[in-house]
Amino acid sequence: MAEPKPEEISHPPMDQLQGLEYCIDSNPSWGEAIALGFQHYILALGTAVMIPTFLVPLMGGSDNDKVRVVQTLLFVEGVNTLLQTLFGTRLPTVIGGSWAFMVPIISIIHDSSLAGIPDPHVRFLNTMRAIQGALIVASSIQIILGYSQLWAIFSRFFSPLGMVPVIALVGFGLFDRGFPLVGRCVEIGIPMLILFVAFSQYLKHFQAKQLPVLERFALLISVTVIWAYAHLLTASGAYKHSPELTQRNCRTDRENLISSAPWIKIPYPLQWGAPTFDANHAFGMMAAALVSLIESTGAYKAAARLASATPPPAHVLSRGIGWQGIGILLDGLFGTVTGSTVSVENVGLLGSTRVGSRRVIQIAAGFMIFFSILGKFGALFASIPFTIFAAVYCVLFGLVASVGLSFLQFTNMNSMRNLFIAGVALFLGLSIPDYFREYTVSALHGPAHTKAGWFNDFLNTIFLSSPTVALIVAVFLDNTLEYKDSARDRGMPWWVKFRTFKGDSRNEEFYTLPFNLNRFFPPS
Repeated sequence: MAEPKPEEISHPPMDQLQGLEYCIDSNPSWGEAIALGFQHYILALGTAVMIPTFLVPLMGGSDNDKVRVVQTLLFVEGVNTLLQTLFGTRLPTVIGGSWAFMVPIISIIHDSSLAGIPDPHVRFLNTMRAIQGALIVASSIQIILGYSQLWAIFSRFFSPLGMVPVIALVGFGLFDRGFPLVGRCVEIGIPMLILFVAFSQYLKHFQAKQLPVLERFALLISVTVIWAYAHLLTASGAYKHSPELTQRNCRTDRENLISSAPWIKIPYPLQWGAPTFDANHAFGMMAAALVSLIESTGAYKAAARLASATPPPAHVLSRGIGWQGIGILLDGLFGTVTGSTVSVENVGLLGSTRVGSRRVIQIAAGFMIFFSILGKFGALFASIPFTIFAAVYCVLFGLVASVGLSFLQFTNMNSMRNLFIAGVALFLGLSIPDYFREYTVSALHGPAHTKAGWFNDFLNTIFLSSPTVALIVAVFLDNTLEYKDSARDRGMPWWVKFRTFKGDSRNEEFYTLPFNLNRFFPPS
């Protein structure tokens, strides 16, 4: 048998991911694009409902308050997504609610000046205003770092090797939102997981009118089937005598969203009253804004690859962070109860459908705004059990993580230096946040527990984020360990041309601003 040729053993590195049906600036037909946009909207509902469902009762809010917060969060998500896809990075990314803000928000909820208010509704309003004020102040972090191009300058320390753990842990770091939630209602979660994988992978070649229907709309079809099955179980009384936790995760009628939702309600700025400002609250929220910035940086790079675009140049990335800061400012003004970040699950869906079109995401933003105003219809879709979303997350978060690992193709993984950096950053990026999580669950406070509450929130927020820990470790090691003699091993010869807008001719196609705005904001 003849010896295999070198090109038969290895695969050449590729700037753009192959095999996508539509890239960032190519569009499916209008009918297909609208259906795909609706699918992204359904996926975004998971986080948009889960965060207020968790936080609003802690703040003293009623079911009616919860529905208004969900509507407000969806409305602002739609606006922020449109702003980001038009004027920010222009990548097909949904800008959704962020879990990174949980530590400072819970700290505000438990503030003695707020927790001691006897009337639950007054406590809810005062807590919401305090969160709004902290978000407004914290938004300045991203606005300043983005529009001043300071984040672009810092990103020059990034390399393909340094980005691998960051992007990978944007997906892997969310493992606790996957199967642990599926396990709370296995009779719904497991069938959903199996059905989604079967439709999107094993049956993806099934076509109707030359359209791979099952691959393209695997999420919509499997959610519809399993949601109907869950409703059948609920209506038949299968959970009548089940524990409270099982009922909350399995039933389709537990959240009281539909009965509490108004038919029409338009969210507006300062709808909860004037924001209140407290320095301690703001410092903790600033840490969350930093974490959101880092997680979004990884997600933008993953989205660029899944949209078959080149990596975003430094100034485009910085511009996107600036607009994301504007998004957090809008969160604070409208009162969404949390800040903004790139929706990782929607980035994963780009790869699952093999459609990275910007137009599809803009249509999804339109659905978010439309259904947030028409409350009853939005609440109907929002009543999908969380377990169904968690099953999909198992696939989509893993897909985003694998995009991060794909950057290893541009590096030399026969180098002990590179093996050390990638391995240590990945391990600590998972291990340190897991320690902080377990400590918090057992002690009911984070490892940082001094008399300075803002300092505790700052440290606990930073080290609870896997991508943030990975960035600190990977970028530090990558820029201090034999970095002068290892540029080729780190993948810098490939990476350098994407640092500037004019470094690659394709950047103009992907990242130029609309309406000829580049005349006023010339790319660097």
